[in-house]
Amino acid sequence: MENYSKARTVEQPCPCPFLGLSSDTTEVRVKDGSKIRNLMRYALSRMEVKPRALEGEGGRPKSEEGDSTTEVQEATCSQAPEKMPSRQIVFTGTGKGVSKAITCVEILKRRVKGLHQQTRLLFSPVLEVWEPLEPAAGLDSLTVNRNIPAIWVLLSRDPLDASLPGYQAPGNFDALWAQAAKEDAGVAGGQRHGGRRKRGGGGG
Repeated sequence: MENYSKARTVEQPCPCPFLGLSSDTTEVRVKDGSKIRNLMRYALSRMEVKPRALEGEGGRPKSEEGDSTTEVQEATCSQAPEKMPSRQIVFTGTGKGVSKAITCVEILKRRVKGLHQQTRLLFSPVLEVWEPLEPAAGLDSLTVNRNIPAIWVLLSRDPLDASLPGYQAPGNFDALWAQAAKEDAGVAGGQRHGGRRKRGGGGG
């Protein structure tokens, strides 16, 4: 392929693996160049709800200092105060976007408590078109079909089928991190107590 350069990559349509979703389920497609802040602003505007008791004068919710989603939430609440938050949201990412999709999922689970999770790992077909570096050389364009890793994550306020593979109950994420922190603390403590070097008494 030293005589070719990649002209473009076309992702083939990949149907959502979660069946029976309602028509108003939010879907967030995460790409390699996507900014997590923008993705989370949109996701939180669909999943978070601002109680009326927190609204200030004029019907706008009070701002929270340091909250990067305040602007989106204010616009959403002021334009459609009667709209209820989504019950479900789907994140999907392919290739290098997989890690960003996972990051978005974990951020949302920390912001919106009690979400059930269903994860699907699969491969998504892509079409690569390669063009010759020197058209005058008589080489033809090449089309390459590839399968790249993809992830689909469903987060739901309503319970999901716990018997299906890839299910994660609410709160498991916090429990895992708490256990990991405890183990790390134990290892660090052992190193502090057992890692002291003896003074003096050098070899003869």
